[in-house]
This record gives sequence, structure tokens and C-alpha cells, in this order.
Amino acid sequence: MGESKKASIYTSIYGRKGILIDKKASCISVRKPLFFRNEKDIINYGRQKDIDSGKEENYGDKKATIVLEGGATRGIFTSGVLDCLMEKEIYMSDVIGVSAGACNALDYVSRQPGRTRDCMIPDEQYGKYIYGIRDTIRTKSMMNMDLIFDRFPNELIPFDFDTYFSSPMNCELVTTNCLTGKAEYMSEEEDRDRLMKICRASSSMPLLTPIVNIEDVPYLDGGLADSVPIRRAKEIGNEKIVVVLTKNAGYRKKVLSPAMQKLYRKAYSSYPNVVRTILRRSFMYNKTMNYLDVLERKGEIFVIRPHVKPVSRLERNREALYAFYEHGYHYMERQLEALEEYLEK
Repeated sequence: MGESKKASIYTSIYGRKGILIDKKASCISVRKPLFFRNEKDIINYGRQKDIDSGKEENYGDKKATIVLEGGATRGIFTSGVLDCLMEKEIYMSDVIGVSAGACNALDYVSRQPGRTRDCMIPDEQYGKYIYGIRDTIRTKSMMNMDLIFDRFPNELIPFDFDTYFSSPMNCELVTTNCLTGKAEYMSEEEDRDRLMKICRASSSMPLLTPIVNIEDVPYLDGGLADSVPIRRAKEIGNEKIVVVLTKNAGYRKKVLSPAMQKLYRKAYSSYPNVVRTILRRSFMYNKTMNYLDVLERKGEIFVIRPHVKPVSRLERNREALYAFYEHGYHYMERQLEALEEYLEK
């Protein structure tokens, strides 16, 4: 690729002073510029590398587990946190992602800062991934799952499968088995379609999106059975555990109303075990949060959570989403020294 063409691409993305310009956002974000070496680097636009530094890439250089909570569009906070870590070349050896956290986990392992953000706040030319009432009725889904887990990774916002599958980092995506009602911690090391199907299953919110079948087994959102898999992280055995939450300190789930309980029982009458899991979710979530608070007070884990009001679970306001992303990025930036101290002590 000629130098003039590279310069043109750089200017269109960053402007002439290396400042990231997003015409749809109400803010200008200062970010380390990307310098493209070839067309592949342009396709994998989110992978930030210091090409001239001569440093080896430190895949999974921290023997630690990072746990990523879901929360649908609240996951944009996690995207900001991970983008900051990736820009600083901080990678953990093990990653566990739940629901929206599963999407974030994939882009963390594939070393693509900015990709999850761009999928959650997509260019308007790609269409909307949260449907209106008419499309929801037509598709029996409130979200365009084909766009998110097929067209985005394979065409519009390419996912770097090669880097993901070659990474020594261990990545588990949490799903809920509808037959047993229990959490499963799934991984995939070579099949592209299966990897995206697992991620889709982990992100399939009950009532709002369809059940996903993997090898003839029905699955739903991993957050139903294990919203914040801290105990799974303990089982992996790493002494250091980092947890990224998408809700404020002290948040606890309320018990489902009788009307909602009735709706879930009717919608999933063929899967009594998953219904029981759904009805017990608030109790199990709150129990996990209490346990997590104890571990945090003891200094056994490092927790990153929002310190502003989170966006709604299905937020559509682009400015609100950008602001929550920036909060995640800058909050992580302020916590870098404390995180590195925790990981190294």
C-alpha cells in the first residue's frame, strides 16, 4: 500500500493531529494512533501494536484470571476497561466472560481494542441491533443476533479468529444449559462457527432472544446460572483474580414479581430446570455479591465497577453509551497502578 493511501486512511480516522474523531459522538477522544503496516492491519483495525518498538507480544503474561460480568449494553463499560488494559499490554492468562462479558472476552483474547465498543455502538449504516416492536414481532427476538454474531465478525467489523485461536490465553464463555438449569463453562479452539454460537448462547437473554442449540442441547444466557463466576475463577487456581462488574457497589437483585414468574414458567414450560434457575437467580446473585464483597475486603481479589449511574440494559442513546465507555476507560486508567501492584505482590 502506498504512503499517500496510508496517510489518507490515518487522516480519515484520526484527523491531522492524531486525535480520534467520531462525528456521531458529542466528544473527541484522545487515543494512541494506529499506524498501519499493510492491508491486514487495516482490516484488523482494532489491534493496537507498537510496530517499531521491537517488543515481543506478551500474550497472557499475567498469571491471573479476569472475570467479566454481563449486563447487555452495560457491557460497554467493560469494553472501556479492557481497551485501556490492551493499550497498556496488560493481559491475564485466563478469561471468563458471561453474556455481554463473553463478547468482551473474545475481543480481549484476540487483541482488538475498540472492536466491542464499535459493535455495541455500531455505525448507523449497519442497521440497528436492538429491534423495534415490529421487527421484534416478526423475528421473535428483540435483538438482531445474526448481525451481532455473523455479519459483524465475518464481514462488517471483522473478528481476528487467527489471533484468538493462536493465543495461549485460556478463555471460557458461560452458558446456561436449559435441560439441567446449570452453568457450563465452554471454550472453542478451532471452529469459528461454534465459537460464535457459544458466544451467542451466552448472550441470549430469556424472553428477549431465542434459545441457541449447540450439538442439539438448548442454551440460554450464562448470567442465569452464574452471573459473576467467581467460584469458577477460584477453581481455575490462579492466586490473582480481577473482576469487572457493570453495576455499582451495593447493587442487589430484587425477587421476580409473581407476574414475571408466571411468564417465565409459561415461556419455558418445556424446561423446568431452567425455570427454577431463573426464579432463584436473585438469591444466587446476591449470595455471590456478598461473597465477592468479603473477598474484596480481604484483598484477595481486585474489583473494577462503575462509579457513575450505569446505562440501561438495552440503552439506545449513543451519547450515553459513549460516556459509559469513556468512564470505564478512564476509571481503569486511574486504577492501573493499583492493579499492577495487586498482580505483582
